[in-house]
Amino acid sequence: MAGFLDLPERSAKPRDRGLTHVLDKGLSTAGVDGLMEVAGDAVDIVKLGWGTALVTGNLAAKLARYRAHDVPVVLGGTLTEIALRDGRVDGLIAWCKELGIAHVEVSDGTIDLTAERKRELVARLAREFTVFSEVGSKDDERIMAPYRWVQEIEAELEAGAWKVIAEARESGTAGIFRPDGEVRMGLIDEIAHAIDPAQMIFEAPQRAQQVWFIRRFGSEVNLGNIAPDDVLSLETLRLGLRSDTMERGA
Repeated sequence: MAGFLDLPERSAKPRDRGLTHVLDKGLSTAGVDGLMEVAGDAVDIVKLGWGTALVTGNLAAKLARYRAHDVPVVLGGTLTEIALRDGRVDGLIAWCKELGIAHVEVSDGTIDLTAERKRELVARLAREFTVFSEVGSKDDERIMAPYRWVQEIEAELEAGAWKVIAEARESGTAGIFRPDGEVRMGLIDEIAHAIDPAQMIFEAPQRAQQVWFIRRFGSEVNLGNIAPDDVLSLETLRLGLRSDTMERGA
């Protein structure tokens, strides 16, 4: 990077904060290589959305390309929920090991899962995998009180989750956002008051949402559900190289 500008500090990969968690909804292997060519230094982890890993025709080749670029992959939390629903968690674990996937996501955004059962699953998986747990519902009509968010996040971190993902859906219209995409600022303030934001990944698929979190927490905030085409744009926002965050300075 050119050294003639005073830009915000950005930690190097592999990093613990400033993570960009990318949503792959069906990239080709050429698409993977293209993303890495253009923005590889900004991609920290890739999620194969929902259950796409089961139906994509290039899974093994795609995983090999991500592995060649030293980018870890996690399967969508929805797949974990389906495995839970059908009593097939052992099969999912075996499949992840067979694929060489070292990260798993545990969510309950769609199915009814008791907090105790979820914590047990997080703890079990954390013995063999790096675990992302996700808090919040995909249903924009299910509103959870801020104190419940905090309780669940704290419990899942204690159970062994590496990071807790704050749900927003691919659309950015549920969970930590209102149906119109507006940030539930009071909720975020409650979470940040009790929990180090570095332990969180805030799903923020919309540019305005990304700008809000960068202004609130700085360049090293962890952001998720980022579309591959938006990775480079997000990195410019982090570094103040776009008008939305330029006034932050170094």
